[in-house]
Amino acid sequence: MKRKDVLNWDDYFMGLAHLSAKRSKDPSTQVGAVIVTNEHRVVGIGYNGFPNGCDDDEFPWAREGEYAQTKYPFVVHAELNAILNSNQQCRNCTIYVSLFPCNECAKAIIQSGIKRIVYECDKYADTDGVKASKRMLKAAGVELVQLDHTVSLNVEIVK
Repeated sequence: MKRKDVLNWDDYFMGLAHLSAKRSKDPSTQVGAVIVTNEHRVVGIGYNGFPNGCDDDEFPWAREGEYAQTKYPFVVHAELNAILNSNQQCRNCTIYVSLFPCNECAKAIIQSGIKRIVYECDKYADTDGVKASKRMLKAAGVELVQLDHTVSLNVEIVK
């Protein structure tokens, strides 16, 4: 008899997004993203961090202060990293992301042809950036699906 407690696809891929987020060295916010085809094949994965070649010990992680002394002009968001790391076109794919995409990532998602966003946290929903993001995504016909729970993975490593 087969197991009954198998993860559904949304929980499985959100779990991969959470696992990817654990690669982020950002001390305050770790976000992961996974791009998946309609056939449930991963074609891109990413997390928030500095661009290749930019030493994360030499660039700032601060959230407040003079703009050039904060992380904001330097960090590449998880969604954009997943798009840039994809091994094929993202047209008609789904992106799983632990935090709702900002307006800059929304533009990249739309331009890449992604048609569905599955997300968990929407803690910045009242900000102008997320309002703009939702407006663009709606206009572009991108489906938005919020999971009503946080994926909890109890992973046992088999040696």
